Amino acid sequence: MTGSDDEVRELREALDASPGNARLRRMLAERLCRLGRFDEALATCREGLAKSPRDASLLLALARTCADARRDSEAIVVLESLLGQPDAPAAARVLLARLRLREGDARGAVAAYKAALEQDPQCADAELSRTLGVRVPGAEPGGEADGDEVDEGRLRASAAPTAAALPELERPTCTFADVGGMDEVKREIELKIIQPLLRPELYRAYGKAIGGGILLYGPPGCGKTLLARATAGQVNARFLCVSISDVLDMWVGNSERNLARFFAAAREEKPSVLFFDEVDALGSRRNDLHGNMRMVVNQFLQELDGARGSNDGLLVLAATNAPWHLDPAFRRPGRFDRMIFVPPPDEPARASIVEVLLRGKPQKDIDFAKLAKKSAGQSGADLYGAIDRAVEHKLADALRTGRPDPLTTKDVLAAIEKQAPSTREWFATAKNYVLYANEGGVYDDVARWMKEHKS
Repeated sequence: MTGSDDEVRELREALDASPGNARLRRMLAERLCRLGRFDEALATCREGLAKSPRDASLLLALARTCADARRDSEAIVVLESLLGQPDAPAAARVLLARLRLREGDARGAVAAYKAALEQDPQCADAELSRTLGVRVPGAEPGGEADGDEVDEGRLRASAAPTAAALPELERPTCTFADVGGMDEVKREIELKIIQPLLRPELYRAYGKAIGGGILLYGPPGCGKTLLARATAGQVNARFLCVSISDVLDMWVGNSERNLARFFAAAREEKPSVLFFDEVDALGSRRNDLHGNMRMVVNQFLQELDGARGSNDGLLVLAATNAPWHLDPAFRRPGRFDRMIFVPPPDEPARASIVEVLLRGKPQKDIDFAKLAKKSAGQSGADLYGAIDRAVEHKLADALRTGRPDPLTTKDVLAAIEKQAPSTREWFATAKNYVLYANEGGVYDDVARWMKEHKS
């Protein structure tokens, strides 16, 4: 066990002894974030907020964790809720400014940052001041911000935009065998994406194009990203994962250029899978947007239509936790014309996921059916966190006794019982859209799932 694991274990033990200690909870969430264990960090913050829903420090910790995990839209929702409270710290406005800048809204970033400085000049961030061209109150004129190429978020005439470097297309080694459960979703992808690549002549005989777009949606942590990667591995195709930070640029026109270059790179490596994570941040409803973001959405739609090059052999997958924020134009035929709901795993799927997660780990007489029954409502990420916690406790025992004992059903069950399902919050939001915004039957799959599970 590393020093980092020891620190996490000690913090968890301290928090178990004092569950109402918000400072300990924030420290644990920050440590988990530094280790890249974002799902556990989010669960840690939400457990505290379940007891103290208006705790400003925990809300800020949750927003920071979402931002670190690149769940920018979730982070902004949390921050907007926090900023409605009288005790909201200036640090919340600074984080909002960073997120606005990351999504290409320079004016919004400037407004949030200036509000933070007015509230507390001590929260000034040199890098953000320089990037936005905002002078800190009381600072001497003629400093660094004055000589930069930005003046309160506006591009100066001398500025020369630069294009971001493209990430390399990888060839994933994981396949559907590495994805526990989700059999119905796999069948949909098999028909729409995999079989056209394996039997192109049959699909062409029926006039079906090879490629197309699929939108995966559902609660976070249920395997949408892993499924996209496994789809590419299933057909030995190149894989390019694109996030909002890869596309958006504060310079006018650069975001559209970046998006076009990603499509061009994927077209050169056919067959390839182009995957957009958190696509709602790039394809929000144009009625809710202003400025350059409307142009980014238009560019995205043109690329999906193949206006700048053939998309034959290009598979476009996208994932979102908030399909209701996506512009309806993305759901037209030829774009993301197939929406697939990725629900929390059912009981057989949870058993399969636990089995996959325990592969290669020392174990003895694991009752997968019992573990699946006791983990109702948990996502794949929740189960990953529970298994990781069980391993940590087993490692601690091994260090104390000097004997590495295998994991048992009791060990894993104890960890699962401590892991609260993270999907409830998503379904609470989705319920409103199912009841009041489902005229076209877009969310019928969600409605059916909620009825079957009495959510």
